[in-house]
Amino acid sequence: MLFAGALLAAPFAGRADLVDGIRAIVHDAPVTHIEVGELMIPAIDSLQRQYPAQGEAFQKKIAEAEHDNIEHLVERQLILKEFKNFNVPETILDKDVDKRIDEIIREKYYGDRMRLVKSLQAEGITFERFKQQIREQYIEVALRQKNISQEIIISPHKVESYYLGHREDYKLEDEVELRMIVLTNSVNADAPPAKKLAEEILSRLNDGADFGELAEIYSQGSQRREKGYWGWGERKALRKELAEVAFSLKPGEHSGLIETHDPDAYYLMLVQDKKLMHYKSLGEVREEIEKNLLLDEQARLKKVWIDKLRKKTFVRYYY
Repeated sequence: MLFAGALLAAPFAGRADLVDGIRAIVHDAPVTHIEVGELMIPAIDSLQRQYPAQGEAFQKKIAEAEHDNIEHLVERQLILKEFKNFNVPETILDKDVDKRIDEIIREKYYGDRMRLVKSLQAEGITFERFKQQIREQYIEVALRQKNISQEIIISPHKVESYYLGHREDYKLEDEVELRMIVLTNSVNADAPPAKKLAEEILSRLNDGADFGELAEIYSQGSQRREKGYWGWGERKALRKELAEVAFSLKPGEHSGLIETHDPDAYYLMLVQDKKLMHYKSLGEVREEIEKNLLLDEQARLKKVWIDKLRKKTFVRYYY
């Protein structure tokens, strides 16, 4: 956590007056550096794993995450200000907030309110501050649903037009359904050489033995328990030497002994089935397209709504 705090402070080198200060003002409500920092912690944890060297790319992503979190907090303040215009009695809202807190206590703290209080104290948060956070979240969700999650109808024509315009996104390359037997030389001097064992297995396959049963007995690959079943895969998913053989076989055919650049590894494969390059049908992707178009429309409605709120509210950023 200390390291995360240091990273949060890093972008403000030379701006010490902002480290514990204000990042934006929405009407008369501040967006503080501390609030931004609290939202940044998950992003920093994730980016540290993605960019362990923490170079220029890491700093760029940190800056982007910081900008996004500032905007999120500004939008929240715009929404909270808008809510005040509805003149909703505090007692009505309190009932909903208390109900939500009770749900949280039940779901996360085994119904023990003191567990919640102690957890908040460990994070340096008072119960009243926590309740205020829940209140603000409740208001934000309610108004977003009212203004964004209204009933949106995605017409079949729009889905079909999107499909035709993005057909390449639904292209599937040639695929094969494989089983494989993988053999490697053992450090055990008493074990037969992998190549000799592979030749013996191949002889049995040529005599009609079941490929899956032999894979379950002899294969040293990770799919041994699945009788050597690798499933469906495109050419790019296989090593070049294996792909060349796999896509030359017909469904139901098994290969000969396959040697690769690894002198200690030998392969046998069975092509169970084959699919030539094709496009997913509209029926296969209709639900996915409808979902994407719905999300796009919600994003558009959100932007329109937030832009309206910005036009009637004073917003100032501090960099």
